[in-house]
Amino acid sequence: MVGWSRLLTPAAKFANFRAVLQTPACRNALQQQLRRMGGDHGHHHMTIKPSRFQWDKFKDLMHFYVMLGLIPVTGLVLYANIFVGPAQLAEIPEGYEPKHWEYEKHPISRFISRYLLNSEQQNYEKSLHYLFEENEKAQIRLLEDQVRRKMSERNDYQAYYYRPSVAKYHRVSKEAADELEALRGD
Repeated sequence: MVGWSRLLTPAAKFANFRAVLQTPACRNALQQQLRRMGGDHGHHHMTIKPSRFQWDKFKDLMHFYVMLGLIPVTGLVLYANIFVGPAQLAEIPEGYEPKHWEYEKHPISRFISRYLLNSEQQNYEKSLHYLFEENEKAQIRLLEDQVRRKMSERNDYQAYYYRPSVAKYHRVSKEAADELEALRGD
């Protein structure tokens, strides 16, 4: 409770001056603050008002992007629709194979298909290449697993699990393993 009373004391002091702030003279002074400019050469003053910087910046950027983007794009679309128009179906001449962009109806979609996007054949071949690469990686992983398994079976090559040791002891352990295998008689 002590903390709340500390917060309420400035509000109570402000309430004492409420009657003064309600007077018309004070209300006009708060609404219209003036900054007197130097000199005695007439009524030089600047009205102090809240900043409109964000609003003006928004309007400037909106006009900029409308002029930069919306108007040229609208002009381009109107030109394409009025002067070029949609494609018409026609017979394909003998021996001619149409390009992939010639199947599009609208001139803008033809332009996008021709210069910006890949053809369906290219996309298909790219996906086949991706599958081929993944298959090669899988085969390499299988081969590496087989090599590791054989190396661990035979105990005769340096490998991923190899810890360097003196060769004399390795030969002795290999001979002992060979003798044990001969005694078992597999």
